[in-house]
Amino acid sequence: MAESPNVTYSFLGPVGTFTEAALAQVPEAQGKPWRAVNNVGEALADVLTGRSVAAMIAIENSVDGGVSATQDALAGAPNLRIIGEYLVPVNFVLVARPGTALADVRVINAHPVAYAQCRTWLESTLPRHGHIPASSNVAAAASLFENSQADAAIAPPGIEKHHDLDVLATDIGDNPNAVTRFVLVSRTTELPARTGADKTSVIVELPEDRSGALLEMLEQFATRGVNLSLIQSRPIGDALGRYRFVIDADGHILDERVADALLGLRRSSPNVIFLGSYPRADKRPIEFTSRYDDEIFIEARAWLSTLLP
Repeated sequence: MAESPNVTYSFLGPVGTFTEAALAQVPEAQGKPWRAVNNVGEALADVLTGRSVAAMIAIENSVDGGVSATQDALAGAPNLRIIGEYLVPVNFVLVARPGTALADVRVINAHPVAYAQCRTWLESTLPRHGHIPASSNVAAAASLFENSQADAAIAPPGIEKHHDLDVLATDIGDNPNAVTRFVLVSRTTELPARTGADKTSVIVELPEDRSGALLEMLEQFATRGVNLSLIQSRPIGDALGRYRFVIDADGHILDERVADALLGLRRSSPNVIFLGSYPRADKRPIEFTSRYDDEIFIEARAWLSTLLP
């Protein structure tokens, strides 16, 4: 009897994180084993080694922008594809060991991203507090039982259902509309079907540090009517002035305008990493002018073929 394929899904743990909430939105993951990991690198390693079929990781936040640790990890992890994206509304509570009052809080455990999103509330309510970084929002709360360095922690709502903690304050996030975008990453090379409401993600290195290099890269999209919903620079690390760009483009690689833009990138960049084309989480149809319809590109190629011997 053939051995069943591994269908484990990895996510940034422990139980109760926003990443787990994102994974809960994946129909294919329901009823399958889930593996909580400590960081993005471990999650991607699970996928690369076959320990997990896919991993859910945070890639962008509406308040702080792209998650640099994820972007850098994807740049260094070959042959991975994004196969879906998921949005999770983000809010936070302040929790402490039973018997702790808000006035007793001097030091706070918090994931750096969560801490940044609660900074206004913290500075107005606890102006003299200190901060100890944590690997995740749930880990920040759990660590309160492991040491006494921190008096409280920033955590997701509902954390008190998993740990014996008192909630000192709710809705402490500075932006009530904050959303974190997560992506599901796999080793598969099969493209999700084109829906008309898609996104294509790539990582592109500039060929050299010179005037106009970035403009030339962006023109590959602009001249084909492809809108960019994210562009963020990250240092390559081998020398000053050397950057790669993480880009989300509206559309699917099977869209002629997107495919043509990727060809332009490949001609001008020493390294283009295709991260995948996948349905947008918000399902918003991509808008573009009719002169960038697929038929326009197809007709142009057909016209050129009539001129060749």
